[in-house]
Amino acid sequence: MIGAPRRAGAAVALYVTAGPWTVGYVVVLLGVHTWMAVSDRADAFVAWAGTNVVNLGSHPLGALAASALIVNGSLVDPGTMITFWLGVAGALWWLESRYGAARAFVVYLAGHVGATLLTVPVIVAAIHAGRYPEETRTAVDVGISYGAQAALAAAVVTLPRWAWAPGAVFVLGWPLLDADWSGLLPDFTTVGHLIAAGIGFTLAFTWRSPAAVRIGP
Repeated sequence: MIGAPRRAGAAVALYVTAGPWTVGYVVVLLGVHTWMAVSDRADAFVAWAGTNVVNLGSHPLGALAASALIVNGSLVDPGTMITFWLGVAGALWWLESRYGAARAFVVYLAGHVGATLLTVPVIVAAIHAGRYPEETRTAVDVGISYGAQAALAAAVVTLPRWAWAPGAVFVLGWPLLDADWSGLLPDFTTVGHLIAAGIGFTLAFTWRSPAAVRIGP
């Protein structure tokens, strides 16, 4: 009985030591999530932080930064289980412990910012083509999911090669499960998740050399 708490404490200490920046980010996300659950200003914050076409045109840096602080929905929703718990608390931590905080957060920020910006021309073109409705320009689009998706994809590349195919199927497949389609074009958030995965895969493949791998903080 005494050994179990000690082992749990040792596991927590190892988790924090191996990925301190990820742990700090998780704490911030949980803090913001708690504030949003009780604040009457949460809706206004989400509206301002949305990385839609209009907000990116008026306050792009603020929207991108604020969006990265928001965990959408309940912490036990299936999507949140993938993006927050598996993507950030799991995959991002794993990347930090293996490659260091700088590279881990390069992947995360490249997914968050890169996928958001690369999705914009898709949205604009789809609106002009009549595939997306005009109100897509102001759709609420916030959260950590693009960064988490990039981290998940990069983490797959660090696995043994036999796990690459099932890992890639999971990373690319889960956004498609509830996608809304306009012909062959999925909704813009699905497009963003697929782009983020591509970013994560690409960056991680550039790091697959023995000299790049390390364990520890």
